[in-house]
Amino acid sequence: MGWNNEAEAREQIKDMVAKYYHDFKENKTPFKEGDRISYASRVFDEKEMQALTDAMLDFWLTTGRFSDQFEKEFAKWIGAKYAHLVNSGSSANLIAFSVLTAHELGERQIKRGDEVITVACGFPTTVAPIIQYGAIPVFVDVTVPQYNIDVTKLEAALSENTKAVMIAHTLGNPFDLKAVKEFCDKHNLWLVEDNCDALGTKYTIDGVTKFTGTWGDIGTSSFYPPHHMTMGEGGAVYTDNPLLHRLILSYRDWGRDCICPSGHDGVCGHRFDKQFGELPFGYDHKYTYSHFGYNLKVTDMQAAIGCEQLKKFPGFIERRKHNWSRLRKALECVEDKLILPEPAENSDPSWFGFLISVRPESSLDRNNIIKYLEAHKVQTRLLFSGNLIKHPAFDQIRGTDAYRVAGSLEVTDFVMNSTFWVGVYPGMTDEMIDYMAKVIKEAVNQ
Repeated sequence: MGWNNEAEAREQIKDMVAKYYHDFKENKTPFKEGDRISYASRVFDEKEMQALTDAMLDFWLTTGRFSDQFEKEFAKWIGAKYAHLVNSGSSANLIAFSVLTAHELGERQIKRGDEVITVACGFPTTVAPIIQYGAIPVFVDVTVPQYNIDVTKLEAALSENTKAVMIAHTLGNPFDLKAVKEFCDKHNLWLVEDNCDALGTKYTIDGVTKFTGTWGDIGTSSFYPPHHMTMGEGGAVYTDNPLLHRLILSYRDWGRDCICPSGHDGVCGHRFDKQFGELPFGYDHKYTYSHFGYNLKVTDMQAAIGCEQLKKFPGFIERRKHNWSRLRKALECVEDKLILPEPAENSDPSWFGFLISVRPESSLDRNNIIKYLEAHKVQTRLLFSGNLIKHPAFDQIRGTDAYRVAGSLEVTDFVMNSTFWVGVYPGMTDEMIDYMAKVIKEAVNQ
């Protein structure tokens, strides 16, 4: 094409990508009743595709300039001192828990046999790292219609071995952060907020309003396509604690002691002049390992998409709120048969989905309702595991001391049997929300 330089070539290539998007990817077909409504979907335009192309043309492939840009902009937006990208929200949870097992934490280090308070009503990778590291999850029941931990049962779940609380904000609705944080502060416990389903939710304590994920010691997010914003696969771990920040980098990047970013050497200025462990004096710091870590970095191509998504994100949040409110209002006429969700006190949720439970006295069957919805092209989801300890993953440890249940999980079992949810993602139009409400009402009244 006779390009004069690389910059000119890039711009022309990105212009062609934008044209490709508008010609072939842009959705120009209006919704009509009977079209499939997914519970979630990517919302993007030519900007994300151009950013992806820009990163591809760099051909750096691993973590690089777009990753650095996203981490800085995301940390600033959410209000955390440090934010680090990883390859998924589940990896973010793994890193968040891993760092709490580090020897640098002294008496607060989580060791085998220590206990971590959590819930069984949620996504499994909030709990999996606890078990994988040999700690003991202590399961507490939840409440309806918030679908979060029952904070009145926290003290009963406490033991002399409790070291942390690790729980998620359910589908955008935050757990009672005030009560949980006071409990953790009182007993010197770590608080890990799994914020993967609640990015953009705000919570107020004593007149101070912050985003969820920043009230505890560590917060995690997911950028998987159905989530609040996407970069394909991807996640983030964030904290205000300088030591945890340093540990997050180590566990994410092979467990190494060095803080040099990819492609850089000798950032600390002491690459060959220190003694570590039983290594020879002056052993290359870039290949010195202080922890048993992983390689969970994100690629720069994913991060480039995230940089553009972050610009759109405030609008995504507002649309989610609009869709949730419209759907709830439309379903108020069937509240005698369905339990509709309610936001937690002192919160401003960034909704991930719309949770519905069948009232026991209605004699309706949850499965019949969701079969009707699916048959009418409205996609549904259950509240993830329902009750995690009922799953095959627990078969070999069920009834052992590998976990503990504090009290009963009566409400958790109710959710497992009676609850489902539908989407409110920002790509939904009012017409889609109204059709979804219509089908739900038909399912209930059939």
